[in-house]
Amino acid sequence: MRVRAHREAAGLSQEGLAREAGVHWTFVNQVERGLRNVSLHNLLKLAYGLGVDASTLVRRLKPPEG
Repeated sequence: MRVRAHREAAGLSQEGLAREAGVHWTFVNQVERGLRNVSLHNLLKLAYGLGVDASTLVRRLKPPEG
């Protein structure tokens, strides 16, 4: 949800974020829908593409239940 919120605030499409971050647009789509776990490496790429610090995307996250 945070990636989507920052992407939309930046006025980027999923394709635009993917281009800026150096990832495939389907990866962005899957992250936004919660279908992919994001490695630290890809978290840094997404943050760079969004123009935010990576900590912005993970601050105060709760661990998954289960």
